[in-house]
Amino acid sequence: MTAPPRGDGPGSDPAIQALLDQSWPRDLPAGDEQQLLAAGRRLLTADATGVGRTAFPVIFPPRQQTVMVPAFTRIRIQAAVARADPAHPDRALVHLVWAGADRGGTYTDGRLADLSFTRSPSPNGATAWQPMPLS
Repeated sequence: MTAPPRGDGPGSDPAIQALLDQSWPRDLPAGDEQQLLAAGRRLLTADATGVGRTAFPVIFPPRQQTVMVPAFTRIRIQAAVARADPAHPDRALVHLVWAGADRGGTYTDGRLADLSFTRSPSPNGATAWQPMPLS
């Protein structure tokens, strides 16, 4: 399977997702994978647009939230996978392919983001995933 050409629009998103799934086999429990995918989508949106930054106070301290000018608008997550970090047993990586318009209005798809998360126990015994600082 080959990736669809850039600029193909939302109709290509399922093919991109299938290519990611085929290239990077699942290695996390389904519950962890879903939790990481949801958190990764929220974190990317917060980072790129500024919307939702208050949900990540460690990543985006409150003092920085009033001066932030969004770098992107109209973002769309084209595909995403969450996989274990083979070098660190308590970490995972969320790999996202996304599209968005920059400040100049240029809409580009096929943008990539890799977000790292670390596992921490939650009070109820379930696994909680916390984002690691963005680099």
